[in-house]
Amino acid sequence: MGIKHKPPGNLTMITVELKFFVTLAPYMPENAHAFLIEENTRVDTLIKDIGIPDDLVKLIFINGRKQDSSYPLKHGDRLGLFPPVGGG
Repeated sequence: MGIKHKPPGNLTMITVELKFFVTLAPYMPENAHAFLIEENTRVDTLIKDIGIPDDLVKLIFINGRKQDSSYPLKHGDRLGLFPPVGGG
């Protein structure tokens, strides 16, 4: 998941921490505390690779700061995904 296929020797693998909240929690992989991906994998690519429908993710936080889905993940990043919030 999140890994692009390239010739051996050209991959730099990193770990990131994943936190999926509310209705996104069922999508969280077992190894979310140290999820292995290729360096610079974009958040939107990771979301797609994990199988989360695009319309289910409303807010993206990296290391506690709001980010865009095009953000390239770095080693040690903490990714938090939140669904749309309803209410009234």
